[in-house]
Amino acid sequence: MNPARKRKLTIVLFLLAGVAVAVGLTTYAFRQNINLFYDPTQIAEGEAPVNVRIRAGGMVEEGSVKRDPDSLKVQFRVTDYSSSVTVRYEGILPDLFAEGQGVVATGQLNENREFVASEVLAKHDEQYMPPEVSEALERSAARAREEGREMPQY
Repeated sequence: MNPARKRKLTIVLFLLAGVAVAVGLTTYAFRQNINLFYDPTQIAEGEAPVNVRIRAGGMVEEGSVKRDPDSLKVQFRVTDYSSSVTVRYEGILPDLFAEGQGVVATGQLNENREFVASEVLAKHDEQYMPPEVSEALERSAARAREEGREMPQY
């Protein structure tokens, strides 16, 4: 093989190796930063991974909000009207957070199947419902119709 051809082959191999490393690192970064949405039924059925960053959402269950008077800790339950999941959060909740309203929380599911939130988002006006929450409630309503149960209006 002549020297010019050998040099070109070496450059092409280094470029291919560089592209492969870049694609691998990009894929790894996306995998680390993705957070999938799970509704309370999926969490209750064990579909949601433990100790992995995910999003969970639904309606805040009536009468479930418990605040620690000495800190910013709050515990509440999120429901899709089929199942509920306990959410623990420490921080300032959004102004529009209220029982009976839609929320989406980002955090991790712990070993006790409780969702430990690092961020809680509430809907921003009277008519808006986060798309993930709306879809979860529609799936839950379909399951309830199949089982002959009635669902509350949301």
